[in-house]
Amino acid sequence: MPSGPSDDDVVLAARELYRFYRAGEEETLALRGVSLQVRRGETVAVVGPSGAGKSTLLACLAGLDEPSGGEVRVAGVRISHRPETERARLRARHVGVLVQSRNLLPHLTVRDNIRLAQHAVRGRPAVRAEALLEQVGLGRRPSALPRQLSGGELARAGLAVALANSPAVLLADEPTGELDGTTEELVLRMLRDRAADGCAVLIVTHSAEAVRGADRVITLDDGRAQEGHEGHEGHEGTAQAKESSHVPS
Repeated sequence: MPSGPSDDDVVLAARELYRFYRAGEEETLALRGVSLQVRRGETVAVVGPSGAGKSTLLACLAGLDEPSGGEVRVAGVRISHRPETERARLRARHVGVLVQSRNLLPHLTVRDNIRLAQHAVRGRPAVRAEALLEQVGLGRRPSALPRQLSGGELARAGLAVALANSPAVLLADEPTGELDGTTEELVLRMLRDRAADGCAVLIVTHSAEAVRGADRVITLDDGRAQEGHEGHEGHEGTAQAKESSHVPS
Protein backbone atom coordinates (compact mmCIF):
# COMPACT_ATOMS: atom_id res chain seq x y z
CA MET A 1 0.00 0.00 0.00
CA PRO A 2 1.44 3.39 -0.94
CA SER A 3 2.38 5.66 1.93
CA GLY A 4 0.54 8.90 2.73
CA PRO A 5 -1.37 10.65 -0.02
CA SER A 6 0.41 13.23 -2.15
CA ASP A 7 -0.79 15.34 -5.06
CA ASP A 8 2.22 14.10 -7.02
CA ASP A 9 1.12 10.49 -6.47
CA VAL A 10 -2.46 10.98 -7.72
CA VAL A 11 -2.65 9.63 -11.27
CA LEU A 12 -6.42 9.29 -11.68
CA ALA A 13 -8.81 11.88 -10.23
CA ALA A 14 -12.56 12.30 -10.68
CA ARG A 15 -14.33 15.30 -9.21
CA GLU A 16 -18.10 15.52 -8.68
CA LEU A 17 -19.05 13.30 -11.63
CA TYR A 18 -22.69 13.35 -12.73
CA ARG A 19 -24.12 11.40 -15.66
CA PHE A 20 -27.68 11.89 -16.93
CA TYR A 21 -29.41 9.80 -19.57
CA ARG A 22 -32.59 11.06 -21.23
CA ALA A 23 -35.16 9.02 -23.16
CA GLY A 24 -38.06 11.22 -24.18
CA GLU A 25 -39.28 12.90 -21.02
CA GLU A 26 -37.66 10.32 -18.76
CA GLU A 27 -34.34 11.12 -17.11
CA THR A 28 -32.04 8.63 -15.40
CA LEU A 29 -29.27 9.81 -13.10
CA ALA A 30 -26.52 7.17 -13.33
CA LEU A 31 -23.82 9.02 -11.38
CA ARG A 32 -24.55 11.45 -8.55
CA GLY A 33 -21.50 13.52 -7.66
CA VAL A 34 -18.86 10.76 -7.60
CA SER A 35 -15.36 11.85 -6.57
CA LEU A 36 -12.34 9.57 -6.25
CA GLN A 37 -8.57 9.47 -6.51
CA VAL A 38 -6.20 6.62 -7.31
CA ARG A 39 -2.50 6.99 -6.60
CA ARG A 40 0.52 5.58 -8.37
CA GLY A 41 1.07 1.98 -7.27
CA GLU A 42 -2.40 1.64 -5.74
CA THR A 43 -5.14 -0.89 -6.49
CA VAL A 44 -8.73 0.24 -5.88
CA ALA A 45 -11.76 -2.07 -6.19
CA VAL A 46 -15.19 -0.64 -7.04
CA VAL A 47 -18.11 -2.82 -5.93
CA GLY A 48 -21.88 -2.45 -5.83
CA PRO A 49 -25.15 -3.97 -7.04
CA SER A 50 -26.20 -4.17 -10.67
CA GLY A 51 -27.41 -0.82 -11.95
CA ALA A 52 -25.35 1.10 -9.39
CA GLY A 53 -23.42 2.97 -12.09
CA LYS A 54 -20.14 1.03 -12.03
CA SER A 55 -19.78 0.58 -15.80
CA THR A 56 -20.87 4.17 -16.39
CA LEU A 57 -18.20 5.35 -13.97
CA LEU A 58 -15.50 3.31 -15.67
CA ALA A 59 -16.55 4.60 -19.10
CA CYS A 60 -16.28 8.20 -17.87
CA LEU A 61 -12.90 7.55 -16.22
CA ALA A 62 -11.59 6.04 -19.47
CA GLY A 63 -12.88 8.87 -21.64
CA LEU A 64 -15.19 6.46 -23.45
CA ASP A 65 -18.18 8.49 -22.25
CA GLU A 66 -18.57 12.13 -21.24
CA PRO A 67 -19.85 13.02 -17.77
CA SER A 68 -22.76 15.45 -17.71
CA GLY A 69 -20.99 17.33 -14.93
CA GLY A 70 -17.66 17.23 -13.13
CA GLU A 71 -14.29 16.30 -14.60
CA VAL A 72 -11.76 13.48 -14.92
CA ARG A 73 -7.98 13.98 -14.90
CA VAL A 74 -5.41 11.36 -15.84
CA ALA A 75 -1.73 12.00 -15.16
CA GLY A 76 -2.65 15.61 -14.44
CA VAL A 77 -4.37 16.12 -17.80
CA ARG A 78 -8.12 16.70 -18.10
CA ILE A 79 -9.56 13.93 -20.27
CA SER A 80 -13.25 14.88 -19.95
CA HIS A 81 -15.12 17.59 -21.88
CA ARG A 82 -12.94 17.30 -24.96
CA PRO A 83 -13.73 16.23 -28.53
CA GLU A 84 -13.87 12.46 -28.95
CA THR A 85 -10.68 12.41 -31.04
CA GLU A 86 -8.74 14.17 -28.27
CA ARG A 87 -10.14 11.82 -25.63
CA ALA A 88 -9.08 8.84 -27.76
CA ARG A 89 -5.56 10.24 -28.12
CA LEU A 90 -5.20 10.82 -24.38
CA ARG A 91 -6.69 7.42 -23.58
CA ALA A 92 -4.27 5.66 -25.92
CA ARG A 93 -1.31 7.37 -24.25
CA HIS A 94 -2.29 7.28 -20.58
CA VAL A 95 -5.05 4.68 -19.97
CA GLY A 96 -5.24 0.93 -20.44
CA VAL A 97 -8.75 -0.53 -20.49
CA LEU A 98 -9.36 -4.22 -19.83
CA VAL A 99 -12.91 -5.40 -20.58
CA GLN A 100 -12.67 -9.21 -20.46
CA SER A 101 -11.98 -10.38 -24.05
CA ARG A 102 -13.49 -7.35 -25.76
CA ASN A 103 -10.04 -5.75 -26.07
CA LEU A 104 -9.32 -8.06 -28.99
CA LEU A 105 -10.33 -7.76 -32.64
CA PRO A 106 -11.26 -11.29 -33.80
CA HIS A 107 -9.57 -11.11 -37.22
CA LEU A 108 -6.15 -10.06 -35.85
CA THR A 109 -3.53 -12.19 -34.13
CA VAL A 110 -2.79 -11.35 -30.51
CA ARG A 111 0.50 -9.75 -31.57
CA ASP A 112 -1.24 -7.59 -34.18
CA ASN A 113 -3.90 -6.57 -31.64
CA ILE A 114 -1.10 -5.19 -29.46
CA ARG A 115 0.61 -3.49 -32.40
CA LEU A 116 -2.68 -1.87 -33.43
CA ALA A 117 -3.05 -0.39 -29.94
CA GLN A 118 0.53 0.87 -30.07
CA HIS A 119 -0.04 2.44 -33.48
CA ALA A 120 -2.50 4.86 -31.84
CA VAL A 121 0.42 6.57 -30.06
CA ARG A 122 3.13 8.36 -32.00
CA GLY A 123 6.72 7.27 -31.61
CA ARG A 124 8.45 4.00 -30.92
CA PRO A 125 6.60 1.73 -28.47
CA ALA A 126 8.23 1.54 -25.04
CA VAL A 127 7.69 -2.23 -24.99
CA ARG A 128 7.65 -4.60 -27.96
CA ALA A 129 4.53 -6.69 -28.53
CA GLU A 130 6.54 -9.89 -28.14
CA ALA A 131 7.87 -8.75 -24.75
CA LEU A 132 4.34 -8.01 -23.54
CA LEU A 133 3.19 -11.46 -24.60
CA GLU A 134 6.10 -12.98 -22.67
CA GLN A 135 5.07 -10.99 -19.59
CA VAL A 136 1.56 -12.45 -19.65
CA GLY A 137 2.71 -15.99 -20.45
CA LEU A 138 1.75 -16.02 -24.13
CA GLY A 139 5.21 -15.79 -25.64
CA ARG A 140 4.57 -18.92 -27.70
CA ARG A 141 1.19 -17.76 -29.04
CA PRO A 142 1.92 -14.50 -30.94
CA SER A 143 0.23 -15.70 -34.13
CA ALA A 144 -2.88 -17.10 -32.47
CA LEU A 145 -6.27 -15.61 -33.28
CA PRO A 146 -8.62 -14.85 -30.36
CA ARG A 147 -10.88 -17.79 -31.27
CA GLN A 148 -7.91 -20.14 -30.84
CA LEU A 149 -7.31 -19.09 -27.22
CA SER A 150 -8.78 -20.49 -24.03
CA GLY A 151 -10.67 -18.24 -21.62
CA GLY A 152 -7.59 -17.71 -19.49
CA GLU A 153 -5.43 -16.98 -22.52
CA LEU A 154 -7.99 -14.47 -23.79
CA ALA A 155 -7.89 -12.66 -20.45
CA ARG A 156 -4.10 -12.51 -20.54
CA ALA A 157 -4.05 -11.37 -24.17
CA GLY A 158 -6.55 -8.64 -23.33
CA LEU A 159 -4.30 -7.49 -20.50
CA ALA A 160 -1.34 -7.33 -22.88
CA VAL A 161 -3.37 -5.07 -25.19
CA ALA A 162 -4.37 -2.87 -22.24
CA LEU A 163 -0.67 -2.53 -21.34
CA ALA A 164 0.47 -1.89 -24.92
CA ASN A 165 1.48 1.74 -24.30
CA SER A 166 2.72 1.42 -20.70
CA PRO A 167 -0.29 3.32 -19.31
CA ALA A 168 -0.22 5.35 -16.10
CA VAL A 169 -3.73 4.06 -15.32
CA LEU A 170 -5.21 0.59 -15.81
CA LEU A 171 -9.01 0.28 -15.67
CA ALA A 172 -10.50 -3.22 -15.55
CA ASP A 173 -14.23 -3.98 -15.88
CA GLU A 174 -15.04 -7.41 -14.40
CA PRO A 175 -11.70 -8.82 -15.61
CA THR A 176 -12.27 -12.21 -13.95
CA GLY A 177 -16.03 -12.56 -14.37
CA GLU A 178 -15.85 -15.54 -16.75
CA LEU A 179 -12.73 -17.26 -15.40
CA ASP A 180 -12.16 -20.31 -13.22
CA GLY A 181 -10.54 -19.85 -9.82
CA THR A 182 -6.99 -20.67 -10.92
CA THR A 183 -7.06 -18.32 -13.90
CA GLU A 184 -8.73 -15.61 -11.80
CA GLU A 185 -5.86 -15.78 -9.32
CA LEU A 186 -3.34 -15.51 -12.17
CA VAL A 187 -5.02 -12.45 -13.73
CA LEU A 188 -5.37 -10.69 -10.37
CA ARG A 189 -1.71 -11.35 -9.62
CA MET A 190 -0.76 -9.76 -12.95
CA LEU A 191 -2.88 -6.70 -12.11
CA ARG A 192 -1.15 -6.43 -8.71
CA ASP A 193 2.21 -6.71 -10.49
CA ARG A 194 1.27 -3.72 -12.65
CA ALA A 195 0.47 -1.74 -9.52
CA ALA A 196 3.82 -2.76 -8.04
CA ASP A 197 5.43 -1.32 -11.18
CA GLY A 198 3.79 2.05 -10.41
CA CYS A 199 0.55 1.82 -12.38
CA ALA A 200 -2.69 3.10 -10.80
CA VAL A 201 -5.16 0.19 -11.02
CA LEU A 202 -8.94 0.44 -10.65
CA ILE A 203 -11.04 -2.73 -10.87
CA VAL A 204 -14.82 -2.84 -11.19
CA THR A 205 -15.66 -6.24 -9.77
CA HIS A 206 -17.98 -8.69 -8.03
CA SER A 207 -15.03 -10.92 -7.13
CA ALA A 208 -14.20 -11.53 -3.47
CA GLU A 209 -10.60 -12.26 -4.41
CA ALA A 210 -10.24 -8.93 -6.23
CA VAL A 211 -11.68 -7.10 -3.22
CA ARG A 212 -9.36 -8.89 -0.81
CA GLY A 213 -6.33 -7.93 -2.89
CA ALA A 214 -7.25 -4.24 -3.18
CA ASP A 215 -5.65 -1.43 -1.18
CA ARG A 216 -8.99 0.37 -0.96
CA VAL A 217 -12.61 -0.45 -1.73
CA ILE A 218 -15.24 1.99 -3.02
CA THR A 219 -18.90 0.99 -2.89
CA LEU A 220 -21.14 2.47 -5.57
CA ASP A 221 -24.89 2.42 -4.92
CA ASP A 222 -27.56 4.34 -6.80
CA GLY A 223 -24.86 6.42 -8.46
CA ARG A 224 -23.24 7.50 -5.18
CA ALA A 225 -19.79 6.47 -3.98
CA GLN A 226 -18.85 5.55 -0.44
CA GLU A 227 -15.19 5.16 0.45
CA GLY A 228 -14.32 2.08 2.48
CA HIS A 229 -11.49 1.34 4.87
CA GLU A 230 -8.03 0.65 3.52
CA GLY A 231 -7.86 -3.01 2.59
CA HIS A 232 -10.86 -5.28 2.89
CA GLU A 233 -11.52 -5.54 6.61
CA GLY A 234 -14.73 -4.00 7.86
CA HIS A 235 -16.00 -2.88 4.47
CA GLU A 236 -19.58 -3.68 3.64
CA GLY A 237 -18.71 -4.19 -0.01
CA THR A 238 -16.36 -7.00 0.95
CA ALA A 239 -19.01 -8.72 3.01
CA GLN A 240 -21.27 -8.61 -0.01
CA ALA A 241 -18.51 -9.91 -2.28
CA LYS A 242 -17.61 -12.76 0.06
CA GLU A 243 -20.99 -14.34 -0.50
CA SER A 244 -19.71 -15.52 -3.84
CA SER A 245 -16.54 -15.16 -5.84
CA HIS A 246 -18.70 -14.27 -8.85
CA VAL A 247 -22.00 -12.65 -8.01
CA PRO A 248 -24.16 -12.36 -11.14
CA SER A 249 -24.31 -8.86 -12.60
